[in-house]
Amino acid sequence: MPNIQPKNYFLMLVFFLLLLTSGIDVMKDLAEGTDFNHVAQETVVFALSFIALGWLTYDSRRQAIKIKALREELAHARTPEHKPEKYVLDAKTSLSQVISQQFDDWQLTTSEKDVGWLLLKGLSLKEIAAIRNTLEKTVRQQASSIYKKSALSGRHAFSAWFIEDVL
Repeated sequence: MPNIQPKNYFLMLVFFLLLLTSGIDVMKDLAEGTDFNHVAQETVVFALSFIALGWLTYDSRRQAIKIKALREELAHARTPEHKPEKYVLDAKTSLSQVISQQFDDWQLTTSEKDVGWLLLKGLSLKEIAAIRNTLEKTVRQQASSIYKKSALSGRHAFSAWFIEDVL
C-alpha cells in the first residue's frame, strides 16, 4: 500500500506474526487436547491480533485514500477551472516572487520552503506530512525552524506577515 508510515508496516508485521504463531499454537493445542482455559487464552490472543491487524490495515488504507484526495485537491487548486483575469495572475505572480525572495532572505532550506508554501496554503502539519511523505514530527521541526529564522511567533504570524499589508 502506498503512503503507509513505516511504523504501521512494522506494527502490521508484528500483528501478522502474532496472529500466525498464535493460530498455529491453538491448532497444536487442540490436536493435543490441551486444557480448555489455556486454549481459550490463546484464542483471545489470536482474536485480538486479528482485530488489531484488521484495524491497522483499514486505517492505513483510509489514510492512503485521504492522502490521495489531498494530493488531487492540491493539484486541482493549482489548475483552476476558470482562468483568472490578467490582473489577478499578475498579483499572484508578484506575491509569489515576494514570498520566494523572503524565503531566500530568511535562508530557508529547500524543504523549509516547501513546508512554508504549504503552510501558507492553509494545510495542517499532518496534511503536509502526508503530501511530503514524511513524518509529522519532521514537518513540525521544519515549521519551528521557519518561525525561528523568520523571527515570527508561529503559524498565524507567519501567514499574516505576507498578507497583512495587502488586505
